[in-house]
Amino acid sequence: MPSVLGKLRWWIAHLLVVCLAVAFGTLGFWQLGRWQERKLENLVFTARLTAEPETLEQLLAAVGSDTASLEFSRATVRGVFEPASEVLVRSQVNEGVAGFHVITPLVLPTGEAIMVNRGWVPLEMDSVPSLATAPEGAVEVSGWLRLSEERATPGGTPDEGRTVTRVDVPALAPGLPWRLVPLYLVQEGVDGTLPVPIPEPALDDEGPHLAYAIQWFAFAAIGVVGYVFLLRRAIKGR
Repeated sequence: MPSVLGKLRWWIAHLLVVCLAVAFGTLGFWQLGRWQERKLENLVFTARLTAEPETLEQLLAAVGSDTASLEFSRATVRGVFEPASEVLVRSQVNEGVAGFHVITPLVLPTGEAIMVNRGWVPLEMDSVPSLATAPEGAVEVSGWLRLSEERATPGGTPDEGRTVTRVDVPALAPGLPWRLVPLYLVQEGVDGTLPVPIPEPALDDEGPHLAYAIQWFAFAAIGVVGYVFLLRRAIKGR
């Protein structure tokens, strides 16, 4: 080895480049793993969304306390809507028009309740219009289940106008006389009615993980190739 490469600063540089290459490569493989996980998750969610619906009671009994495993599962629920306790989720857009999602509790025969996203109404309707009021009496509602949107930031508790920024079930529970199911239901609807039905989610988004993996591998390759080029120049210029 040429003496110029035997100096301490070059050994430090060698070690630094190796560490960076290993770190970048590890991050790249981690992103590939996240990409594969996302693809599998999409397949699972799609299977749940396209399966035959089951009653909420059957689904809850099957999973016990693991309610997170019911994300996007098809469900039918029987109960009575309580529009006096409904809230509006603000900042919701439908075909470029701002509006609200209407969230109404549905009281079950067991005495519990589940929050139901009944659909979208335009922004100028800062209260639910008569055409979009919940039906009276016992009803059967079909749709897909979603997880509670719990976060550390404020916005899940209803303000004076009964509006929220998300469907945070525990934040909606205080003041309600029923125990809430720790999920909410997105109701299927009929086009041309109010509230406007929420379209089924597109579950084909694989996220940015593959692009990130390629970037990390590129960083590792650029670093190694660039360092080899630097070494050659150092040897020739010795």
